Amino acid sequence: MLEMFYPDEYLDSTYSIDFERLYQKGYRGILFDIDNTLVPHGAPADDRAKALFERLRNIGFQCCLISNNQLPRVKPFADEVGALFLEDAHKPSRKGYQLAMQKMGTTTKNTLFVGDQLFTDVYGARRTGITSILVKPIHPKEEIQIVLKRYLEKIVIFFYRRKCKKYKV
Repeated sequence: MLEMFYPDEYLDSTYSIDFERLYQKGYRGILFDIDNTLVPHGAPADDRAKALFERLRNIGFQCCLISNNQLPRVKPFADEVGALFLEDAHKPSRKGYQLAMQKMGTTTKNTLFVGDQLFTDVYGARRTGITSILVKPIHPKEEIQIVLKRYLEKIVIFFYRRKCKKYKV
């Protein structure tokens, strides 16, 4: 049962992902969570995020931000990094992931998801049939409901590491 929450890969940071390798493996679309995946919770797009999306465009990726946040948070961030976006996505519902892939013109086979939460990001990606990469949160400051979920995530990650060591995308 816990396997539904296991990512395909677990890394320290979005910024340490070998995106060139993933492109060579046939991935063409990347869905990203925003808060604590690309920047600290609530922060605007910074130079590092802007540079990442520029690099991804140069590699050939289509990118879409998929967030449970509302338009006033998501659209300005997407505009700054030059990405497509889907706000109020209701993750872990499959519908948001499917709409985001439709926007990018990609499929479950050539799309991957990058996020920092197991019970929304990874679980939703797995339910949709998308490869998922879990990254450690950028900053410890989070909303109370996320802080509570982090305790449960630690249990799942313990079993993930114990059983799976590390899946490789």
